[in-house]
Amino acid sequence: MAVYNDLGGGLSEEIYQESFELELAERGFRFVAQPELAVFYKGKPLTKRLRPDLIIESEVVVELKAVANLADEHRAQVLNYLRVTRKQVGYLINFAAFPNIEWQRLVNTRRLKV
Repeated sequence: MAVYNDLGGGLSEEIYQESFELELAERGFRFVAQPELAVFYKGKPLTKRLRPDLIIESEVVVELKAVANLADEHRAQVLNYLRVTRKQVGYLINFAAFPNIEWQRLVNTRRLKV
């Protein structure tokens, strides 16, 4: 909320990403920005990687957006990150929603088969 309150809506996702990282660091949270996640097909690693925007405190996956409205594909993206990382909780945060920030908490109810 602090990032949105300071910057408002309508900026690019990269601006919100950097600002969100600064806010997390200022508040003492440990996080990894845009980690590369390996994906496997039939037990074989793919060369392509998934890159969520943030993993906070090694537990929470966060995906930031700057779009008019969140869509099912955004939710699916976070749920896929949760499956691949085997994390339980993710947040989808949209800074471009008007008149307020839009966010959703998503929970992994499936386990990735290895």
